[in-house]
Amino acid sequence: MFSDKNKGKMATESTSQQNIIAQDTKIVGDIVSKGPFRIDGQVEGNIKTEDKVVVGKSGFVNGTINGTNADFEGSFSGKLKLSGTLTLKSSAYVQGEVEVGKLAVEPGATFNATCSMKGAVKELNKGIEQSKQQESTRSESGKTA
Repeated sequence: MFSDKNKGKMATESTSQQNIIAQDTKIVGDIVSKGPFRIDGQVEGNIKTEDKVVVGKSGFVNGTINGTNADFEGSFSGKLKLSGTLTLKSSAYVQGEVEVGKLAVEPGATFNATCSMKGAVKELNKGIEQSKQQESTRSESGKTA
């Protein structure tokens, strides 16, 4: 009846559930979670998750978000660091510092931020290094001929 097999399943299921901060709820402080978040209320502080963050139309975050992916319909002010994709819906308002792998912006979204694309920089650097190597190989072969 109470075997160890059931305990393992319960632990797995609980981490996949979404954390919800409802409208008319205000949280001041730091939040750390392994699971995804949906914010329809207000958060003033730092959010750190290994999963996705969704900020609904009525949601507002003032602080820092560290995560994988994020979808914004509401407002954000602060520092945003994502290893994956930031998606801004038409009603989104984002200001501050943004560091992402990919960025998707719908028409109508407000994006007033300094943005660095971490995934793209590596690919560009590889392309530049390869073209420099090809040019030096060509110039060396031209000198010997």
